[in-house]
Amino acid sequence: MTEEQEFNIEDDIQSEVSEEELDEIADKSITILQNILKHFNIGEVVIDEYEGDEGELILDITGNDLAVMIGRHGNTLDALQTLFNSIIIRELGYRYPIVIDVEGYKGRQRQKLESIARSSASRAVTQHRNVSLHPMTPYERRIIHVTLKDNNKVTTISEGEGNTRHVIVIPNSN
Repeated sequence: MTEEQEFNIEDDIQSEVSEEELDEIADKSITILQNILKHFNIGEVVIDEYEGDEGELILDITGNDLAVMIGRHGNTLDALQTLFNSIIIRELGYRYPIVIDVEGYKGRQRQKLESIARSSASRAVTQHRNVSLHPMTPYERRIIHVTLKDNNKVTTISEGEGNTRHVIVIPNSN
């Protein structure tokens, strides 16, 4: 299944979920996340929930000195997201887009990636050549794809396997 097909399936699930079901998903998600966080020695935390720009549920963890939860280049947060996804899919019986964040780290990362996407698109168009971005996580690649999906001057594709998977921004011929 391609990333684009996976996103479309998520969109279908999101549009079929009622407000009550979304509240239930949020409650289950927070409980699961709280149980995971008990295994970290991070003290008291608050988990805020809100809806993201793409309709995903965002759970933002705040507290004292949570840098350990983010890790170097967000690696610990990525691992937490993977663990959480495995548990929540098993609990719900389907995949619903839920993003775990720590003190707005992913929000700041998203803004940076959106900026990279726009500048890469501009470079692809002005230089009339493909622009390959560095390898990214599925979440990061999705941000690039979503940011540029309405830009009719470029097309984006993902290429590579595993840790080398990256986005290529391709100028459209006009």
